[in-house]
Amino acid sequence: QVQLVESGGGLVQPGGSLRLSCAASGFTFSWYAMSWYRQAPGKERELVATITSSGRTTNYADSVKGRFTISRDNAKNTEYLQMNSVKPEDTAVYYCCARWGTTYYWGQGTQVTVSS
Repeated sequence: QVQLVESGGGLVQPGGSLRLSCAASGFTFSWYAMSWYRQAPGKERELVATITSSGRTTNYADSVKGRFTISRDNAKNTEYLQMNSVKPEDTAVYYCCARWGTTYYWGQGTQVTVSS
């Protein structure tokens, strides 16, 4: 069955770094565009970053541009989000998402808390 399993979340101080991973199984990972979304308490889920199936093209929300980097390793069926210079407003549950046409798969989420 399809699985997307996020890992790497936790507590980090402002200005610190964190690397999230999303391990995929049960579908042809290299066909799918991948994204990271996040949802803070009381707020709607928002798109953080996307990467095309080949990995050649990436896009970022303005709020994370220059601080976060999305990447993927199709040989390992894994997506990553490198988070640098984190801010308290980056605190949220982070979800990975796979998309191919109208087909979407979601992970269960990993909590990221930015606090001193």
